[in-house]
Amino acid sequence: MIAIGIQNPGDGRRVTTNVPFFSAFQSTMNIVFSYAGHVSFFGFISEMREPKDYPKTLYTLQFTDTSLYLTAAVVIYYYGGDSVTSPALGSTSPLVAKIAYGIAIPTKIVIAGIIYCQVAGKYIYVRIFRGTDNMHKRTFKSIGTWVGLVTTLWILAWIIASAVPVFNNLLSLIVALFASWFTFGLNGFFWLFLFWGRWFESPKKIFLTIANFIIIGIGACLCGVGLYVTGKAIHESEKTGAFSCANNA
Repeated sequence: MIAIGIQNPGDGRRVTTNVPFFSAFQSTMNIVFSYAGHVSFFGFISEMREPKDYPKTLYTLQFTDTSLYLTAAVVIYYYGGDSVTSPALGSTSPLVAKIAYGIAIPTKIVIAGIIYCQVAGKYIYVRIFRGTDNMHKRTFKSIGTWVGLVTTLWILAWIIASAVPVFNNLLSLIVALFASWFTFGLNGFFWLFLFWGRWFESPKKIFLTIANFIIIGIGACLCGVGLYVTGKAIHESEKTGAFSCANNA
């Protein structure tokens, strides 16, 4: 934020106009991606000593990350204008970008990747060993399975990230395939299942029933339309092809 403010001290408040539909929808999906951590909620709750305290943790998280996202977005777009790249580090000078990436890779990017790999690996691991001693014992079989799962997930992540070299398109693909349902659709289905047969027992329940059907519809829209616009964006991208070392901003 400091670097962009120094580089662009003038008026950066240029309104983006005449945006193609697929570009506008991609921008919407990028916002959804910022709040798409729902898939990890169950795993974290299950490991808490007091699971009933999780709502307080979640409220704190949402308040903190929303404040940080808004602050970063307002400052960067104020000074960077409509030419801000994705990721925004591409809008800084090469030197600042290298320094920032050098700090971010070990402290943010790698850690974020490890968290999602751990969450996915745990889901699969629990599915494989549920009800067996391998769930809680350190055996050759359990350790070997965990190492194999994590290694496989990292390789798959690298292949996908390299095959879709444009950062914006990769985020859109993740939202369309996964976040659309984990963040919206499945939550609506969970509520409808929990209150099956009681959807219309009170005005409040009627309102919540309609709201959850709308949420499911939003998830389906993000998935269907998101896949279309992401495919179109990848097809029309002028960036270097897959598995290259080019700048992905």
